[in-house]
Amino acid sequence: MIQINVYPYTLHFKQPAGTSRGIYTEHKVWFLRATDTQHPDRCGWGEVAPLPNLSCDDTPDFEIVLNNTCAQFKEEIDYEGLRNYPSILFGLECALDDLRAYHQPLYDTPFARGEKNIIINGLIWMGSYEEMRKRITEKLSAGFHCIKIKIGAIDFEKEYSLLEQIRKDFSSEEITIRVDANGGFSPQEAMAKLERLARLDIHSIEQPIKAGQIETMAALCRNTPLQIALDEELIGVNQLTEKERLLDTIRPQYIILKPSLHGGKKGCEEWIQLAQQRQIGYWITSALESNIGLMHIAQWASTFSIDIPQGLGTGALYTNNIETPLSLEGEQLWYKKDEKFSRFPQELEQRF
Repeated sequence: MIQINVYPYTLHFKQPAGTSRGIYTEHKVWFLRATDTQHPDRCGWGEVAPLPNLSCDDTPDFEIVLNNTCAQFKEEIDYEGLRNYPSILFGLECALDDLRAYHQPLYDTPFARGEKNIIINGLIWMGSYEEMRKRITEKLSAGFHCIKIKIGAIDFEKEYSLLEQIRKDFSSEEITIRVDANGGFSPQEAMAKLERLARLDIHSIEQPIKAGQIETMAALCRNTPLQIALDEELIGVNQLTEKERLLDTIRPQYIILKPSLHGGKKGCEEWIQLAQQRQIGYWITSALESNIGLMHIAQWASTFSIDIPQGLGTGALYTNNIETPLSLEGEQLWYKKDEKFSRFPQELEQRF
């Protein structure tokens, strides 16, 4: 029998993180410890990390559902019953996978064996013109060749001039630029802004207009001069038939998958299968999890053949993150397990 214990934990950002849902200074998460009652010395850890005002399972009764689910857990995850709680699904998947792979890598991939890295994009947070310019310079100096810039926080003309300057200094062969509008464009102005951004050889834009405007988004994707990637549009679309309908209607160029938001690993694998059937591209990102969730996402992501940078660079955001075998060297994310992590994760076991 497997016992699941729940431990709340508050992560503190090193600096305020500006998002489309406001500014985050802390992030409450829950760590799950799965224990085999027949072998109580063996355990596995996962992370449940919904995002306030964004996750579909950010509900008033969330913690009650989480605690009841874990207290009543038997042997298998109730995927159908938890489809509307993707962050709980992901936390359970990770804890159980970690338990089943006790003392071994979760996946037998070159990344999990420490033989190969995952290339990630450098994330530039929303902020003032001066702040964003400074952050971009830091990422480029650190050796990143793909940067993702959140736009929509300041005046578009200032943001455009910033992007224009980057492109004057670096060609698209030298630096790949992704932008994330977080639904910040109005339907009336979206196409004109996409046309201007396309002149700068931008790789793609995430969520140009707010989610839920299906026909308008479909029209943009049909006529866009710039590749469009869906992110928030996928949140809350949890049933397989709903996923098929959304992709068939909008036909985006890419979808961006975050297990904590989009159905856990299994739910994201449904999205990936549907996207591949429709020749829609995809990449995988984290959603402000601690290093525990990030480590699980990175190992899972390493099982797919994705030849573009992933969005797995959120591990350095917190002052009180959990130490794991993850190591970030510029744009290269590594998994380096050694004697120090022979009983991973030691820090969690000592704290809880």
